[in-house]
Amino acid sequence: NQFIASNSKFSYYRSYTALSSVSYNPRAQNIRFNYITNGKVEGITSKDSKQFHINVLGCKNLIFCKMTIIAPADSPNTDGIHIGRSSDIQVLDTKIATGDDCISIGDGLQHLTVERVTCGPGHGISVGSLGRYPNEAPVQGIWVRQCTFKGTDNGVRIKSWPDMEPCEVSDVHFDDITMDNVCNPIIIDQVYCPSNECKSKVIYVT
Repeated sequence: NQFIASNSKFSYYRSYTALSSVSYNPRAQNIRFNYITNGKVEGITSKDSKQFHINVLGCKNLIFCKMTIIAPADSPNTDGIHIGRSSDIQVLDTKIATGDDCISIGDGLQHLTVERVTCGPGHGISVGSLGRYPNEAPVQGIWVRQCTFKGTDNGVRIKSWPDMEPCEVSDVHFDDITMDNVCNPIIIDQVYCPSNECKSKVIYVT
């Protein structure tokens, strides 16, 4: 099967006040791509999503290019593109400005290429968080090249929960990266614990 989408706009009009108390709701995502094989998404604009702008699950050989993703810098959980349990995904020539990760990588992702992406504001490009749930699949083959981070909290990072399930990340490459006014350019965080939701013991990523 093949999927092609181009030159569309998706947006939510909403207030971002007091959002830290709002629980995660997958229906609030602007766009979801589930179990698509051989697809291309080009020229789409996503604005002011309530949660993830774009969620990718169970896809193979899917290309995102020339995308624009926008949300206020203080909007929580508004990841630009979240990708999990997929393979052979490309994100190319895209601009992402959000209140959370520009691109977040969940478990089970194999062979991701991110090239010529501009990120900022936001939390950078993140592998994880991992290790929170049992039987998470390994993350393998991540290439981030020729990307620019402007005014982000983080640049590139790998994050895992302490006192949780073992997890594996391998074959990760960050090449030709430009950092401009980035608070934490490179982070490997094995005690990721938002809102103090975890214990003190560390389970290491191998």
